[in-house]
Amino acid sequence: MEPLVTAADHEVDRARGAVAHRRLGPLPPPRAGVPASRPPGPFLARVFALSIPFWLLGLATDAQLLPGLSVSVLAALCPLAAALMLVGREGRTGGVKALLLRSLDWRRIRDKRWYVPVLLLMPFIDVLVYGSMRWMELPLPLPLPRTAVLPALLMFLVFFVGALGEELGWSGYLLDPMQQRWPAWQAGAILGAVAVVWHLVPLLLMQRPPAWIAWWALYALASRVLIVWLYNNTGRSVFAVALFHATLNLSFALFPVAGSHFDMRLGGLATALAAAIVLFVWGPRTLVRSRPA
Repeated sequence: MEPLVTAADHEVDRARGAVAHRRLGPLPPPRAGVPASRPPGPFLARVFALSIPFWLLGLATDAQLLPGLSVSVLAALCPLAAALMLVGREGRTGGVKALLLRSLDWRRIRDKRWYVPVLLLMPFIDVLVYGSMRWMELPLPLPLPRTAVLPALLMFLVFFVGALGEELGWSGYLLDPMQQRWPAWQAGAILGAVAVVWHLVPLLLMQRPPAWIAWWALYALASRVLIVWLYNNTGRSVFAVALFHATLNLSFALFPVAGSHFDMRLGGLATALAAAIVLFVWGPRTLVRSRPA
């Protein structure tokens, strides 16, 4: 015998949906064939497997895409490739196209004020690091080298393409299912830890010292929590977090000289402080401030 569904049951369901919408922002429309959850294992296995040829290429040559960037960073496109492979296996009608179109999903950003932290938070942190280094009289080149506008724009374009390659996989494909399993801060911390391991080979190829890598790991973990915060508050926009990711890389690259003087101890602590403020103000469970029901 089928259970009796009353009008009150429907009203409860509508109320729950309204509360979820207020807490997490506008959700993408449901599509037929989308699995309720995606285990991270198959995706991560493909990301690491697809990255191996690029790591070997970086080991075989000293060529650099940009100063301090080994060719092994071309593996940035592997999260996208892994996501497209798995979406194709799910048999979703138009799923591959839908995932790629999330590169341009700026319409999800209903509150345009979120462009402020998306574009300015990491440059502000880097300016804070620079000011702290000057105050502490740490080594910095004087006078500061100048960067022309056109090379900076070209670098931003390169970083944005690479950021899309990562965020369409990490955020567009994997983050929502992870937030079904774990609180938002924990999903961010897990993805951040995976990103740290995934970046180890390029960092070692660039001959980063162990202490620098350790402080960078704190920087990367905190940055991923900030990415989850921005993702959840911009209507789950991949475009927004890719912009943030690209701005993070650009502001580091523009730090004197090509980031070589950036004090990662101060950068890691400042970014961790920003993530701690976000956790305190927005709450660790969803990283979204809920309105009263």
